[in-house]
This record gives sequence, C-alpha cells and structure tokens, in this order.
Amino acid sequence: MAAESTDLRELFHGIVEHCFTAYTPVHDPVVTDYVTGILTEFSKTEHLYPLRDAEGHPIRELSSMLAASDPIHGLASSFDEERKFRKHIGDFALFSTGMYPDSTHKYAADSSFAELVAAGKESYYIVSQFDLFEYEREAGLFARLADQFDTCRYGLSKVRDELTRLNGPKLLM
Repeated sequence: MAAESTDLRELFHGIVEHCFTAYTPVHDPVVTDYVTGILTEFSKTEHLYPLRDAEGHPIRELSSMLAASDPIHGLASSFDEERKFRKHIGDFALFSTGMYPDSTHKYAADSSFAELVAAGKESYYIVSQFDLFEYEREAGLFARLADQFDTCRYGLSKVRDELTRLNGPKLLM
C-alpha cells in the first residue's frame, strides 16, 4: 500500500472511530475498520464502478448492478462472483447514501435514495449468507452491516461533517 493511501486510511480511521463512538451505538472496531476501508477505497473515483458489463464498460446503474449479480441470468459466473458483486453493491450503497445522501442520483441515476438503502441492506445480508469455508470468518461482519446499515449511514454523515469541518467542502468534491 502506498504511503499516501496509508496516511489517508489513518486519517479516515481516526475520524470514523471518533464519529461512530460519539454519535452512534456502533462501538465495533471490526465495523469501523471496514467502513474506513470503504472510504479509503472509494477515495479514488475509479473504484466506485469496478463492475463491468459484457463489453467491459463500468456498470453505473443500480438495477444493472443487481441484474449483473445474478449467478443464473446475470454476469456473475459463480456464487463467488455473486458475493463479490453483492459486496460491492452494499459498499457502494453505504458510501453513497452515507457520504452523499443528497446526491445519490449522481451515483445511481436510475435509483432513489430508498432503493439504494434497500439494495445495500439486502446485498450485505446476501453476503452474510456466504458463511462457509473462506467466507465463514467475515459472515458475521456482513450480518452486522446489514442490521446496522442505517446507523452506519448516519455515522458516515457525521464523518462527512467532520471532514468538511477539517478541510472545507473541497475535500469532498
């Protein structure tokens, strides 16, 4: 990991931990570390849309992401691929509804705020059901993220407020 990315992760970790402890009942270091990872990953805009259609173009619409995640009729070629797609949908929904709730139409133009929230919760729940073999250890985390999705969204809104306070709105553009 590059030094810049490590520094950014450390900054985000401190803010996430502070905001979640101060403003939410989520005092789970595994959850706050995971949310820190989402912020760090999505700080590079090209990481917002890693899912690709059959032609290799980024999938930007929620309905297309959900359709692609189907291991029978979609682009997911296996249940492992379905899990990967659903994990991204959960992360994408949590990030966009928590950090940019008034701009979710920019992130998933075909979906409302409520649809993004529902898809995020459902996707994390589905990921939590992959609870065997190499996924067993993480399943509980995704069950907690599904259950605490709204609380984590609120915590991220406080993170946004803190980042704006620290560096002004230009940091979040």
